[in-house]
Amino acid sequence: MSLAVLDCAHFTAGECRSCAWLGRVYDDQLAAKLAATRALVDAPGLVWEPPVASRPEGFRNKAKMVVAGTADAPTLGILDPRGGGVDLRDCALHTPGIVAALPLLAELVTRAGLTPYDVSSGLPVSQRGELKHVLVTESPDGELMVRLVLRSTAVEARVRKHLPWLRERLPAVRVLTVNVQPDHRAVLEGERELVLTEADTLPMRLPGDGAGITLHLRPRSFFQTNTDVAAALYREAVAWTADLAPQRVLDLYCGVGGFALHLAAPGRQVTGIEISADAIASAERSRDEAGLPGDITFAVGDATAPEHAGLLRDADLVVVNPPRRGLGSELALRIEDSGVPHLLYSSCNPETLARDLADLASYTPVRGRLLDMFPQTPHAEVLVLLQRSE
Repeated sequence: MSLAVLDCAHFTAGECRSCAWLGRVYDDQLAAKLAATRALVDAPGLVWEPPVASRPEGFRNKAKMVVAGTADAPTLGILDPRGGGVDLRDCALHTPGIVAALPLLAELVTRAGLTPYDVSSGLPVSQRGELKHVLVTESPDGELMVRLVLRSTAVEARVRKHLPWLRERLPAVRVLTVNVQPDHRAVLEGERELVLTEADTLPMRLPGDGAGITLHLRPRSFFQTNTDVAAALYREAVAWTADLAPQRVLDLYCGVGGFALHLAAPGRQVTGIEISADAIASAERSRDEAGLPGDITFAVGDATAPEHAGLLRDADLVVVNPPRRGLGSELALRIEDSGVPHLLYSSCNPETLARDLADLASYTPVRGRLLDMFPQTPHAEVLVLLQRSE
């Protein structure tokens, strides 16, 4: 039982309130999340398995740092209400490798003369500076992907010039990119990505994964922010569906292929659909490297599009892992009409999960588990297995 409360000077000082539950004992957080989820998602016969706990700190594999201040004295963190920088390089949620890397990345900002973008001034956009965000992802093997979100490519040559210095001081950097986001609006990244290193993917070898699967993460691909809990999520999917022995699996919102690749089996046909072409390229690379059994295909497409109705009707198992907004009534009703025998729903928002389950009237939840993907916050990942009841 964990009775410790994570101590954070930034939270205490009121500088950062992103971790809304930081003052609560971790075990109490877990119990409260489970109670809230069960209040929203309940059904006769639904068996809730014990929650999957996370490390309360040092778990977050991705840092999204707003850059402010000056090139000589940059801050990496968030902005205060007046647009000033709050430096969070020591954030306790980030993995140790990210915490160790951020001071060196701040030094890169200074060495390369990357002027932080000023969101609060009344200057024209072209005079506000260049560097908007520093995005850092750490793999389970300690390698890093670093992305510099810039207003333009005007300082790209400076970044290239100092890349050898960075790699000498920070050998863990496998991928470094420049992302171009020219607009003056609250958008994390732009559509254009310039890869400055030989490698263009970050291999994510999941801990405790006996399947030998390494997922490849490209700069603009989505991956769960808690690597250990993501690995547990995929293991649960395999365990829960083993007795079902589906011959045809459809994975909607497949991302970089986590569920689809783990559900591969001899004689089984697995199809993954994802709107991001980068994610599909990553999934295909992971598939080819792993040499998995069965027939595994991936396609770029909108998971909610009606053109997938035929795949839905032919499937024995459908896996969905939608964004926080959930499936939406249109897709939920299309699944309802498909007659697919089983549905595995991974949700990061129990409220939209409950709404979608109301549209899936022919399906009964039979198994559920909360996985604490986001400690120190009220958010959690929930996995639910549903079977058709008519």
